[in-house]
Amino acid sequence: MTASIVAENVTKQFTIRYHRSIKEITIAAARRQPLSESFNALDDVSFTVEQGESIGLMGLNGSGKSTLLKLVNGIMRPDSGKMLTRGRISGLIATGAGFHPQLTGRENLYLNAAILGMSKAETERKLDSIVDFADLGKFLDSPVGNYSSGMFARLGFAIAIHVDSDIFLADEVLAVGDKPFRQKCLEKMQEIRDSGRTLFYVSHSAASVRRMCDRVLVLENGRVGFDGGVAAGIRYLKYDDASGAEPADSELEDEMGADI
Repeated sequence: MTASIVAENVTKQFTIRYHRSIKEITIAAARRQPLSESFNALDDVSFTVEQGESIGLMGLNGSGKSTLLKLVNGIMRPDSGKMLTRGRISGLIATGAGFHPQLTGRENLYLNAAILGMSKAETERKLDSIVDFADLGKFLDSPVGNYSSGMFARLGFAIAIHVDSDIFLADEVLAVGDKPFRQKCLEKMQEIRDSGRTLFYVSHSAASVRRMCDRVLVLENGRVGFDGGVAAGIRYLKYDDASGAEPADSELEDEMGADI
């Protein structure tokens, strides 16, 4: 099989700054207090994803899931190690990412499609389908600065799902929007999976990961804690133990999955 995503000893470091103003920094320095602290959001992460695999990326908030997704997408680069991908990448990794608040939904549709690599002719050809999927009605021609998080997700996902890609990334895309929209998203993602494209899906929902994925990666404090079958991965996280540790799907899908 052909490798779609290869991570080789990937490390990504961030710095937390404790003080912002010059006054705060001066006082802290005089008191010999630390001004900042560095930490590894990802620490020596390695894995390989074959073309056509459906990967569920799971872990507690702050474990590094969103950082890893941004490295796969090319938004960030690792500080050490290599992140290699093959083919065109699309997906929704942040609600409203790439949207200009003063432009209308329609104008942002063309802008975001271009950012994702679609030509104007391709966007025109798929316009009706994108508009129908987003189902924003009259709000399509309103500035997106007035949109709710659910409306952002509708438009962003509608555009991303229509990009002809080899790898599709989804970061808690089902965390916003109403139940019919979430169902529509799941059905579209199943079409992607069945088409032979690689699916990289971040979620806290064990139920949707069971439905969508054939393999689970679990991050723990920036390191790969588990890499294997879906059922075993969910057990590793204790999302389905006898004490009922796994929240109901409705609760999980309401979370925005705040992550690093």
